[in-house]
Amino acid sequence: MWYLCVFYHRLLDYRKPEVESLAELFGAFSNSGSESVRENGNSEKNGLQWRLPQHHHPDSPFHFVNLPSDDIARKIANRSILVKGIYELWGEGHTYEELEEAIKAYPDERKLPYLASESTFRITVDSFGKVMSFEEQKERIQSFSYIPFKGRVNLKNPDHKFWVLETDDYGSNNGLPPVVQKGLFFGREVGTADRKLLPTYQLKSRTYLGPTAMDAEMAFLMANQALVAPGKLVYDPFVGTGSILVAAAHFGAMTMGADIDIRVVRDGRGPNCNVWSNFKQYGLPMPLGLLRADNNLPPWRPGLKEVFDAIICDPPYGVRAGGRKSGGRKLLKGVVGPYTVPDDKRTDHIPSTAGYCLAECVHDLLDRAAQMLVMGGRLVFFYPVLREDDTIDTNFPEHPCFKLVAACEQILSLRYSRVLLTMVKIGPYTEEIAESARIQHLEFKENHLKWLEDGNLRSAVFSPVYSQPGGEGYSKLGKDSKPKYRGKYV
Repeated sequence: MWYLCVFYHRLLDYRKPEVESLAELFGAFSNSGSESVRENGNSEKNGLQWRLPQHHHPDSPFHFVNLPSDDIARKIANRSILVKGIYELWGEGHTYEELEEAIKAYPDERKLPYLASESTFRITVDSFGKVMSFEEQKERIQSFSYIPFKGRVNLKNPDHKFWVLETDDYGSNNGLPPVVQKGLFFGREVGTADRKLLPTYQLKSRTYLGPTAMDAEMAFLMANQALVAPGKLVYDPFVGTGSILVAAAHFGAMTMGADIDIRVVRDGRGPNCNVWSNFKQYGLPMPLGLLRADNNLPPWRPGLKEVFDAIICDPPYGVRAGGRKSGGRKLLKGVVGPYTVPDDKRTDHIPSTAGYCLAECVHDLLDRAAQMLVMGGRLVFFYPVLREDDTIDTNFPEHPCFKLVAACEQILSLRYSRVLLTMVKIGPYTEEIAESARIQHLEFKENHLKWLEDGNLRSAVFSPVYSQPGGEGYSKLGKDSKPKYRGKYV
């Protein structure tokens, strides 16, 4: 059945992938083996069908989506971070006269169960691209007197909620997606998002924070992409202050984390200000364990495989924090030999570390995930890219065990973006796969940008040649060349 899906107008690249991930989580594809056609014309098994309302821009918050049932649509809307609401559409038009004709033509057998005398209802008016006064809203609600509601109005807790959704023909002058013609929708609310979630978990009220703490909204989006659910085991190999695990725990998952800095996972800022206190603050289940561990030298015993249902992380890529691995510069260069820490000094010992370039870090992450994820498990992580001429380099890292299912860009500056990559494990991990992944990694390093190997992304992002007026590339990427509407900046 086709539903009207209304999104919040933000993080535009993330909207459809989140809905499709949640549709898979709630079993929308369990009884469907057919192929569906997406907007780009490509067919893909188990994908959702989407279409735009007439005259709407692709970045419009209004989309039609085909879902199996009200129950699945409600679960998706209630769990989603970017869906404002999902509605059973009773009618649409460009004028209220057209809307009335469409509502009257909607099948009576679909309408009558919600018009019964024993039920209560409420009509709410919402708009996009314009502000409506209370009097205007009241006038529009009264215009629906032709719908034969037999029940009573209940504004606080009605049995059925109906929405009038209106877009203005404002063109493209206010920074929103251009609208050619005014649009009107009337529908029954099937489900809406719980936006109280984000103020509850906002970082400014978090007990323990670090310089790279993941924003609450993004952490919940990553958890949705990873299909986090009760009973699943989620691991973050770069746990930091635990923001991603907090989101996973909220959705009922068991969590584990690791970080190379022992002071983060063990000490924090004191007994009442550490990673554990973040979970206490929200009344969430504690992580099963927080390890001092190195992504380059994982602590797992040999032969251990397929433990985690999802791995979610934000690897260090050298903008706010650089990557580190065990060993120290002298040890890795062979200047000094391996050493053993005496027993009496182990409690307070902080191991030596050396630089850990992004190319090596991502290869290790993919290889460890291929080994430790269950079949069908998801790896969700951020990957940085440099922008040139308003385009991004899509030469993303690959691994034979994984299939890339979503790549969502978040623009952070004129030169720098990060892309949320969602990968699904599709094959078992073997020695042959490990060797194939190693060769693939070497080819990736040779054919990619040099800052990956140098680990010098910060210098590339904040290069003075792009930040000073008159510098090479400044006019090309400057404010004057920016189109009137660029949805991804919203």
